[in-house]
Amino acid sequence: MVRIGVFICQCGKNIARTVKTSEVAEIASTWPGVVHTEDYKYLCSDPGQNLIKDAIKQHNLTGVVVSACSPKMHEATFRKAVESAGINPFLCEIANIREQCSWVHDEISVGTSKAIDIIRMMVEKVRFNHPLVSINVPVTKRALVIGGGVAGIQAALDIADGGCEVVLVERDPSIGGHMAQLSETFPTLDCSQCILTPKMTDVKHHPLIDLRTYSEVVGVEGFIGNFKVTIKQKPRYVVEELCIGCNDCVDACVFKKPKVPDEFNEGLGMRKPVYIPFPQATPQVACIDPNSCIQLKTGKCKMTCAAACPKDCIDFEMTETFEEVEVGAIILATGFKLFDPKRIPNYHYGEFDNVYTSLEMERMVSASGPTEGQILLKDGRVPESVAILHCVGSRDRKTNAWCSKVCCMYSLKLAHLIKHSTGADVFNFYIDIRAGGKSYEEFYDKVLEDNVQFIRGRAAKVVDWDLEPLENGKVVVHAEDTLMGHRRRIPVDMVILSVGMEPHEDTAALSKIVNCSVSSEGWFLERHPKLAPINTMTDGIFIAGACQGPKDIPESVAQASAAAAKALALFSSDELTRDPTVAFVNEMNCIGCFSCERVCPFGAIERYEIRDRDGNLIRTVARVNEGLCQGCGPCAAICPSKCISIAGITEEQVYAQLGAV
Repeated sequence: MVRIGVFICQCGKNIARTVKTSEVAEIASTWPGVVHTEDYKYLCSDPGQNLIKDAIKQHNLTGVVVSACSPKMHEATFRKAVESAGINPFLCEIANIREQCSWVHDEISVGTSKAIDIIRMMVEKVRFNHPLVSINVPVTKRALVIGGGVAGIQAALDIADGGCEVVLVERDPSIGGHMAQLSETFPTLDCSQCILTPKMTDVKHHPLIDLRTYSEVVGVEGFIGNFKVTIKQKPRYVVEELCIGCNDCVDACVFKKPKVPDEFNEGLGMRKPVYIPFPQATPQVACIDPNSCIQLKTGKCKMTCAAACPKDCIDFEMTETFEEVEVGAIILATGFKLFDPKRIPNYHYGEFDNVYTSLEMERMVSASGPTEGQILLKDGRVPESVAILHCVGSRDRKTNAWCSKVCCMYSLKLAHLIKHSTGADVFNFYIDIRAGGKSYEEFYDKVLEDNVQFIRGRAAKVVDWDLEPLENGKVVVHAEDTLMGHRRRIPVDMVILSVGMEPHEDTAALSKIVNCSVSSEGWFLERHPKLAPINTMTDGIFIAGACQGPKDIPESVAQASAAAAKALALFSSDELTRDPTVAFVNEMNCIGCFSCERVCPFGAIERYEIRDRDGNLIRTVARVNEGLCQGCGPCAAICPSKCISIAGITEEQVYAQLGAV
């Protein structure tokens, strides 16, 4: 006999504001099969859970409907509660009357009426529920980290230090990411390389980290605990295991002078076709650029680089290779790209010599940069006046509406470095100064003491086309000073554009490979912005760093360690318990059309041969791999013989729910 208990949560005022919970409880008590109803202020609290447990024992309940918030929030909580009271946990269902009801209605009559319908539907579902048993699958205790910036490095080290293997994949020839390009870090002005390089070295020499640079992930199959990942290794044309990073090949290249724009120095310097990205590159291995190497382009080079190599490690016959590795968890740490200021033509970036991006200036002020730390104009002079334009590509509906978080602080840092290096007059054109991190406001005060000038107003343009494009060799910044209430026109020697962060162009493509969601802006999307900021909607895949949204270095490192902790928690058991809400096939009715196989996005449909006692093939039917199945349902919908059902979501239950409304 079905004996159902309905428990309605007020959720403080979240639900009770637009739903009369006492009235809903009274009406629910009249429904067939419902023997107990109750409303309570906070069902997820210990007293609330105890209330449910006591009611199960007192009223001999065989099923429970908890009317509260989204099942993504507390389904596991309530299922544990009913299980401890002796009921199969999958006989407990959540009726979402918060996100799908109270939060989207203002009128209490409408909210109450809708809540009654939602709960009635779930009561009908519970009437046809059957006990289910969780699925246990083995766990591969190896993690994949995609991206070798500071977040990826931290996540890989934390997992490896926790005793589990890590495969770290970076598509560039060296790990380090954007942090490796920085001169100093705010607010302490620590040398970026000094704090990052030891971590890069630790990654290279850690016995549990398999470092794959110049590589990309091109395929991901499987499920939490059991992913199969295909990694493409791009040809370096240098045997990594033999190269000792001596630079003899670079010195011997037929290009007597570097002629290729140096990506690491943001094009401010040049490199040769054979190169090591930067002095602290990890691995310290040369790479040959196929787009500029004469031998790879025409086959008509003297190959002096190969002749000079003491280890004979240059191989022009290399091709890309593919390897499949098995991992149990994946961490996405692909970082960000910088906004291209050419999209704002008023700033004339790329047209005038002394208009730079902030990252170009980072390379200029770095001791390992193209000018060895000297801040110089294109004609070799030291600038006497510099303008720093904040929010270029951020907080602007024409480009990106979001705040990039780091721009204010790195603009203050550059202002401080320029002031102390050159003594120049420095002007910061800003909307608001956002200095919310630890010691950030104190750093802002320090820059104010440097007599850096702050003009509150977004710069409209950097050239006065009404007069002459250049004024005595200077560019002219136009802006409205909103504090003084008038327009300003300031000639300067150099303009620095504080560009914001954007998601990589291929984030959407990678999201399809790993089966994760992206936000409308293009960042990887977390499962819940507050309670699950590390998790994605795909179990076993986590995110870390600025691939989720703009972050500074401390925040990226903290999130990377959090993602590593999630992976290590997953690896703490030899088996993983999965939700049994998966598809199953009535093989007696299966006609072997395999329409289900074509629509399954997880590759969970397998072909199973039914044979007689003599081994003769009778027919081939569909069978579901419970480890791969996510219970999404397209197979059940498309099956022409109606032989596929989802455990816990049968047609009988769906029709009962529809009949309830």
